[in-house]
Amino acid sequence: MTVTKEESGQEDADDKGDMTGDGSGDAYVPSQRRLERERHQRTRARRATAIAALSTLVTAVVLYLVVVSAPGWPRTKETFFNGQYAREAFPKVLDGLWLNLRLLLVCGVAVLVLGMLIAVARTLRGPVFFPLRVLAAAYTDFFRGLPLIITLMIVVLGVPALRLQGVTVDPVLLGGTALTLTYSAYVAEVFRAGIESVHPSQRAAARSLGLSNRQALRYVVLPQAVRRQVPPLLNDLVSLQKDTGLVSIGGAVDAVRAADIIVGRSLNYTPYIVAGLVFVALTIPMTRFTDWVTARMDRQRAQGGTT
Repeated sequence: MTVTKEESGQEDADDKGDMTGDGSGDAYVPSQRRLERERHQRTRARRATAIAALSTLVTAVVLYLVVVSAPGWPRTKETFFNGQYAREAFPKVLDGLWLNLRLLLVCGVAVLVLGMLIAVARTLRGPVFFPLRVLAAAYTDFFRGLPLIITLMIVVLGVPALRLQGVTVDPVLLGGTALTLTYSAYVAEVFRAGIESVHPSQRAAARSLGLSNRQALRYVVLPQAVRRQVPPLLNDLVSLQKDTGLVSIGGAVDAVRAADIIVGRSLNYTPYIVAGLVFVALTIPMTRFTDWVTARMDRQRAQGGTT
């Protein structure tokens, strides 16, 4: 059976819509089929939203009933969710949080710089750089394998015990040093993965244009490597923000230590809940920003916007 050109184009015309009847071609009128499809999609979206909201509400009610019906709930509520101690702890926890934010800023910059240097050292070529590559690999292997809490105890408690002249005993500085040592090892591996993900042809093209190895690394390889590794780097910074609370083991009065002081005096654990919620409130925006950056880069990569 022969299909005419007018018949074959009818479905496309129905889907795209028609022009106005005056033949001017100035206005677009959606077809009835398109309007019905969009109406169906809106109906499905509203139904999905309603089902999700209902299931969330049911789950929350069930969990609430399970918790409040537990035999030990009254005692737990008094110990962990006491409003009086929450009001007392909140301003002091906020004061201590300022120390955590300063540690995040300073350690974050130090971690990025040190991690980049270690990653570059691990990717240097040539036999003359072999000792440097071995040292960089040993550094990353050691501090990635050593638990952070042990690193903090060794640095915060061990360094002052040495009584070295000119070496600080400030628990804030020592705790920040321990955080930097550990997280720079993780970040170095992130940077190294980004550097190695850049195709060798990029470096070869840069060399063919007259750039030296150092210039090719600086102007061609590193910009692409860093751009590709932004999401995992942000994830590491989120983890660093939470782990700044561990400097309290050395006596630094941060948000966690401020809560611990009140707990030690009152034997009520509500301040710990307050400190935890403050950290969660600080982490959620960073996490959502990381998700947004990841989704944006995925869309750009799908469209050929990034390499």
